[in-house]
Amino acid sequence: MSLRGFGVDLLLASRVQTSIERFYDLERVADVAPFVTRAAGREKLLVREADDGAVEMTLELPAHRGDLDGYCQIIEGVSHFVYVATRAAHDRTTTALELEMQAEVDKWVVLAGELESLDVARSAALRARLFENVSYVDGEHTERYRVANRTALRFLRRLERTHVAERRFDALRRELHAFFRSGQEDKLRRAA
Repeated sequence: MSLRGFGVDLLLASRVQTSIERFYDLERVADVAPFVTRAAGREKLLVREADDGAVEMTLELPAHRGDLDGYCQIIEGVSHFVYVATRAAHDRTTTALELEMQAEVDKWVVLAGELESLDVARSAALRARLFENVSYVDGEHTERYRVANRTALRFLRRLERTHVAERRFDALRRELHAFFRSGQEDKLRRAA
């Protein structure tokens, strides 16, 4: 499979990584670009533990076609990479559902841009596009994706009401940071 023209996608992946790390005040564990390969289908993060205990990863990303779905796949894949790398660096495990919930929220964070310029109407429009008008390809993990989508939808609706509407952006950032640092059960509780 050719990587010709893939440099733009690698640049985009690197920019998404920087955006996520800056937003959550994370130290970079590893640059995403050397771990990226071209996906035959949708994005996928392959993770395994090596014999020496190190975490090995490969991030398969599709060619970005200039549409929202393609961009969201890059955001989701990079979110997975950053989350697993960060958790592994702190000797913390993660579940597949936890990974998907975080990636759903990270799509909103990256696409929302500067939070201080965000208003309820823009946030609601973004939220609807990302979480309300979706379809799923049936497969073995479909229910996990549905749960992650519903969790992010509830969480972000609550943040719109309690923080965006009131223009409480410091509190919004604190909530999003706490969500990132939470495990699966706490993420589900925060969204309830």
